Amino acid sequence: MADERPFHWEYRPEPVERELFRVEGGRPLHGTVPISGAKNAALKMLAAATLTGERCRFTNVPEIEDVRVMTDTLRDLGVVVDHPEPNVYEVASGDVDWLFVPLEAAAKMRASFILLGPLLTRFGQVIISNPGGDRIGRRPVDLHVDALRALGAEIDYRYGYYYARSPGRLRGGEVRFPFVTVMGTENAMLAATLAQGHTVIRPAAAEPEVDDLIAFLQKMGANVERTLPDTIEVHGRRRLRGAEHRVIPDRIEAGTFMVAAAVTGGDVSLRGADAGHLGAVLQTLERTGVAVESGPDFVRVSGAALRDGGFRGCDIETAPYPGLATDVQPPLCVLLTQARGTSHVHEAIFEDRLDWLGELRRMGADVTVRDAHHAEIRGPRRLHGADVDISDLRAGASLILAALAADGTTTIRGAHHVHRGYENIERKFLDLGAQIERVAEGIATPTS
Repeated sequence: MADERPFHWEYRPEPVERELFRVEGGRPLHGTVPISGAKNAALKMLAAATLTGERCRFTNVPEIEDVRVMTDTLRDLGVVVDHPEPNVYEVASGDVDWLFVPLEAAAKMRASFILLGPLLTRFGQVIISNPGGDRIGRRPVDLHVDALRALGAEIDYRYGYYYARSPGRLRGGEVRFPFVTVMGTENAMLAATLAQGHTVIRPAAAEPEVDDLIAFLQKMGANVERTLPDTIEVHGRRRLRGAEHRVIPDRIEAGTFMVAAAVTGGDVSLRGADAGHLGAVLQTLERTGVAVESGPDFVRVSGAALRDGGFRGCDIETAPYPGLATDVQPPLCVLLTQARGTSHVHEAIFEDRLDWLGELRRMGADVTVRDAHHAEIRGPRRLHGADVDISDLRAGASLILAALAADGTTTIRGAHHVHRGYENIERKFLDLGAQIERVAEGIATPTS
């Protein structure tokens, strides 16, 4: 029988094996940029939708590669995923035919491992590959596995796959992590929603994306709440219902555009940004002398200080929320190249996140990487165009910022990394007055 369903809008970019950005620098950015929905909230909600057979609807979902990979993975499992219009997704998990998350999905996106908790607690079994993701250091999933074992799961690891099963319903219990883990917290919380009894998770990650996931689960009828800043408690239900939810703004994208305005000496307003989620970034920018103002749903950043004596150097250290997010450390490193004096960077989360600074050095930055977690940046140093390579998502966005601030033309290889987490980033920069193009297989890709 022919498919009689109405046409659905679908975001499906052609896969590009070799892709690059070409940026002509030296142009201050001016104007207003819309901030998209949070990648790290949307991916977890799409996974959470498998906790019920009823339809879930999400708005303000970013149109990025990671979302495409997640929705394709869900479809491969037998989940119905509709995309009726841009930034809107509907998920119905009435039947899941294939409780197997293959290596192909995991290699493209580490967040695929978030499917472990919801699929196991609802269907009683799942086979899931060891995840991939950005090369920014070890991010072991042993904490996730141990958390689910604490809830009664039986999990074996063989030949690169985790074989998980639950003899009956999972059982509530205490999940105690040795340190804060965002996705570990989320996996344990999702599993506990349908477990029998009471679950306590501590130390629980405090990131806004975790609280947004809690808000969605509560709409589904889950009995879950943050009872202390570092504690989440869940009383399991037998079933959950469908719900609708709007994804919060992406604070990492907001931080990226805030730095872009500053390092180019521009003036940019971020429409839809939530300043309440940006405290550590706002404080860091103010310490360097960047002018910032904010309101209920906007942030405005001026880089006028770049022309009026320059920015001040400062030391930064990453930490779990409400500390400075590790994902905004690379953009801030670009800002520190334009600041007076020596700035010290302590990357406390991932041991390979500073590797990309070698590419920034090729653009003229005075950077010394002391060890896997510490670097020094001396400034101000005028950056210049160069040929550089992207190693991961956040480093890629940061190299774009450096190219926008630099003299001359910069060619940035590996642009596909950036599209994993930023919705149409080149279009947004073009609208602010940047000169940037995406090139695939030697042909410029139209952005208008």
